Amino acid sequence: MSLRPLLATVGLAIAALATVAGTMTAVPAGSAATANVVTPGSFRGYGFDQCLAPSQTTMNAWLKHSPFLAVGIYISGASRACRSQPNLTPDWVATQLRNGWRLLPITLGPQAPCNPRFPRYGNDPVIRSDPGPNKNYGKARKQGAAEAGRAVAAAQALGISAGSTLWYDLEGFDQSKVRCRKASLAFLSGWTRGIHSLDYVSGVYSSAGSGIWALDQARVETPTLYQLPDQIWIARWDGLANTSTSYIGDDGWRPGGRMKQYVGGHDETWGKVRINIDRDFLSLGKPTAPPERHCRGVDVDLPDYPRARTGADPAVVKALQCLLTEQKAYDGRVNGVYNAKTLAAARAWQQSHDLPVRATFNRRSWMSLLSVGPRPVLKTGSTGSDVRRVQRVLNAAAPDTGLAVTGLFDKRTDAALRAWQRAVDRKAEGVVNPSTWTALAAGTRA
Repeated sequence: MSLRPLLATVGLAIAALATVAGTMTAVPAGSAATANVVTPGSFRGYGFDQCLAPSQTTMNAWLKHSPFLAVGIYISGASRACRSQPNLTPDWVATQLRNGWRLLPITLGPQAPCNPRFPRYGNDPVIRSDPGPNKNYGKARKQGAAEAGRAVAAAQALGISAGSTLWYDLEGFDQSKVRCRKASLAFLSGWTRGIHSLDYVSGVYSSAGSGIWALDQARVETPTLYQLPDQIWIARWDGLANTSTSYIGDDGWRPGGRMKQYVGGHDETWGKVRINIDRDFLSLGKPTAPPERHCRGVDVDLPDYPRARTGADPAVVKALQCLLTEQKAYDGRVNGVYNAKTLAAARAWQQSHDLPVRATFNRRSWMSLLSVGPRPVLKTGSTGSDVRRVQRVLNAAAPDTGLAVTGLFDKRTDAALRAWQRAVDRKAEGVVNPSTWTALAAGTRA
């Protein structure tokens, strides 16, 4: 995006599904997978975008080693570049979503009539600037609605489910030209109306000083004249991983309606794979993690997991008994008393997990027990029970960690993970990948 070629292509046959006589029509569910999760949904974390949809090898390497968990993919638009997309298929989309990636499907179609870089190919349309008899730029609005239909057809063909956000890329233009600005706003209004009518969420990407500024001015000064997008993607290369910009009001699209492209095109290498990207920070929706209940209400989310032994804090012993019960390693009472049955279960756990067998259940043993379960890749933006397990394990690894066990992989969790990685001489990537899980389960400590 933004001064760089963009991606994706959709056949004319797909586009034809979305338009009849230049107007938008409903598009039936495509033949691609329809059970994919909504994307990006609620997410607060890091993303990237580039021209071509990356190969599966790249996506796998970057999932395991990079800070990113969201990726921009251009799915439609006559003015896009990178028209050859060998990687972007329904299987590719389903695989990334299954692996935990959040996808940002983007369309680059007609551009502002005062943008000198478009049409890109000579025959790709630009936004119609004719105000019309009612001065409401009806032709531009119809263009936007038709482009929404084509975008939804492309999304459905790739298996991108209804409820997902589809982003329109309006490249930077001279917003001081009133007619050009109004035509562009009318187009984006038509886009949002069309996207909503087909059960998707409307997003708009543009530069902070032109398209985003114009949208915010419309929000403040003429809120009923245009149908505004649900979410905005601000292009502002200030190097700050947040969603702020001085070009628009702090109250616009907040909370949960902004993301920002904060670094432009540059090379990055993760997992020994190097590509050229833009960096993004997302703050969309309100990420949550479902509550958990253990052993009829026993608290297993402790700020610290000291040695469990005879005379230990009953809350600590009760958490141990509960967790061992859930692993079918203890069938006694969950009463907070470190009795003979608890001691036997603790020793059996240590022996079966190649840990020193002791009369106490130490931090290494806690780490082993707390890490049991699935081993997905986790990083900033991840949510759920697997994140809770990581937060518990980190609390067990060092007595002064004190993470709140929320199920949200936030800045504090990232910092605690990196601190542990540095302490045990691992690369401080801030990613819980397969090798990290193995080390945590082994009770690796400084």
